[in-house]
Amino acid sequence: MDSATPQKRFAVLIDADNVSAKAIEGLIAEIANYGVAIVKRIYGDWTLPSLKSWKDQLLEHAIQPIQQFRYTVGKNATDSALIIDAMDLLFRAKLDGFCLVSSDSDFTRLASRIREEGLMVIGFGERKTPRAFVTACDRFVHTDILRGAGPGADVEDERAKRKSASELVHDRKLVDLLRWSVEASEDDDGWANLGAVGAKIMSQQPDFDARSYGYGKLSSLVEATELFEIERVTSQGGRVDILLRELPPPSAQRRR
Repeated sequence: MDSATPQKRFAVLIDADNVSAKAIEGLIAEIANYGVAIVKRIYGDWTLPSLKSWKDQLLEHAIQPIQQFRYTVGKNATDSALIIDAMDLLFRAKLDGFCLVSSDSDFTRLASRIREEGLMVIGFGERKTPRAFVTACDRFVHTDILRGAGPGADVEDERAKRKSASELVHDRKLVDLLRWSVEASEDDDGWANLGAVGAKIMSQQPDFDARSYGYGKLSSLVEATELFEIERVTSQGGRVDILLRELPPPSAQRRR
């Protein structure tokens, strides 16, 4: 990140009841890619033994625990406390966005309301997270891909999960999404800037992540599909732009 550009300021609000503490290392590292966490709070009933795994992480990562007793069985008071704090921060703190860490659909309206004020919302949760909450966020990151993202990550293990070109091209949902995004971003010559392609993908699927396929970056995933011609163009300022153009089907290439 350019040191001359002010970092975006985020409030990180964690629902301890609905996210595993195993994700914390990768979670903190991921948030740093977007900006700086000005506020870090975690909500739960800390008298319960089920939250012991979270307790061990609070001091190390300077996360403020917010105690919320369960006054009535079956009612989730934690959600209400998090939502109230979020609305207070929305109007009183100078923030650029929120990181909502939960797998609970109860935060769908909160995410939408924050975005209505022009702030960015990044959601974090498990694969079971309801689709409504996922699509209410600008960006949604599944926590299972973050568990190896902290210090000491096993690089070889990540490579072992990498999908082959054959597996990727047989994933029709992936292929259709990539092709649509390139077509929606291409110029008159059929070339599309990778940055614009990524933005189109996020607009359609906020939880899309190249790491889910075993690739660290979108460019690596696209290249691995072998469906696109790729060019790297260096500007006078030294910035490298990656351009994509869909390759014709193999049958059409043979006829040439």
